[in-house]
Amino acid sequence: MQQHSKRILPIQDIDQRWSLFLDRDGVINHEKHKDYVHTWDEFRFMDGVLEAMPVFNRIFNRIVVVTNQKGVGKGLTKLEDLHTIHANMEKEILHAGGRIDSVYYCADLGDDSPYRKPNPGMGLAAIKQYPDIRPEHAIMVGNTLSDMQFGRNLGVYTVFLPTTRPEVSFDDPLIDAVYPSLLSFAQALEAANL
Repeated sequence: MQQHSKRILPIQDIDQRWSLFLDRDGVINHEKHKDYVHTWDEFRFMDGVLEAMPVFNRIFNRIVVVTNQKGVGKGLTKLEDLHTIHANMEKEILHAGGRIDSVYYCADLGDDSPYRKPNPGMGLAAIKQYPDIRPEHAIMVGNTLSDMQFGRNLGVYTVFLPTTRPEVSFDDPLIDAVYPSLLSFAQALEAANL
């Protein structure tokens, strides 16, 4: 097992050279306990997300969503419903002054899938699509240790939001920084980059 050590996120140096990877459930929208968001009607933005996204739009070069969607693989969520969720999510964020450059999802059930987080496949696909994404200038924001491991596997900084996993130790070496919400992270970036 490869050892990982905590790194200091250079928040004051983050600018248009940097890229942002975001998990979806529990970061952008409310996660359904022991279930999946199946339709747009069930999708609820987390508090402050629509205020945070315009800040990210001003600061980051690329903004990419990477999300495991096992519900599709299990046949519980229809693929067309997932596409509708993502299209509407992007539209609402754009209307609020933010943007998402791409949404990558993995519906695979097996942990051995190269695209299923914590494996880095979705991130590598984003880097292939957007060669200006450089791991040393990128951040993964998520609400699980799997998201943090994805960030480490991709070679990017990690930001943990304890929105759904308050029991996770903030001292975990996979976590570089902790913020209570996506909005608080955006506000910290904005304050550091005035």
